Amino acid sequence: MRRIITAVLALASLAAHADEADRARARWAQSKQGPMLERILPPTFEAAQLPQPRSKGARLVQRYCVQCHNLPNPAMHDAERWPSVVERMVLRMRGKGNLGLLMAELMAGVEAPTEDEHRALLAYLGKHAQRSLNPKKYPEAYQPAGEAFRLACSQCHVLPDPKRYSAALWPRVVARMQENMEWMNRVVGTQPVPGEPQFRIEDINAFLAKYAKRTGRDAAR
Repeated sequence: MRRIITAVLALASLAAHADEADRARARWAQSKQGPMLERILPPTFEAAQLPQPRSKGARLVQRYCVQCHNLPNPAMHDAERWPSVVERMVLRMRGKGNLGLLMAELMAGVEAPTEDEHRALLAYLGKHAQRSLNPKKYPEAYQPAGEAFRLACSQCHVLPDPKRYSAALWPRVVARMQENMEWMNRVVGTQPVPGEPQFRIEDINAFLAKYAKRTGRDAAR
């Protein structure tokens, strides 16, 4: 019975996210700024991949964040960075921010979280934020063997701790990040381009595998 209830709750959460995302896309389609909003984050992260997807924090991410862009991965920032990001996003949801009347126009029909929800969002994102690499523990990250990893990953976020995932799981995570980078027009290094560094995926995976978590199971997110 518990499994059935859990499955029903999970489906309900996914359905709610789908409804909110559909409403957002409908609003984007009617706005001349819609294409800009749709390009803010890549559409590669799904609600089912959220950590603790039935928690209050996950539900709030699905309710509020998808109003303005695709679903964010809590690991896209570290815990130190999330508070300033969330504060900026909440101001924008309230029609304020750095674009004046344009911001108010962009946020027409968007709901902002209450103060309690704001705190719950911060707690959730901080709990599941990216764990940054400790340079003292991984000096090789700043040597030639770690160069591809360091240059590729630092384009979008802090360098992740290799022990976040197992050696078996890292290639899947790296593949998803490569897709994100291509979507965001970041340097991927899959094709020779004069003046751009060449990121060999094999080198990135080799570095991560060397220091990856050795036991237990991971869930990619």
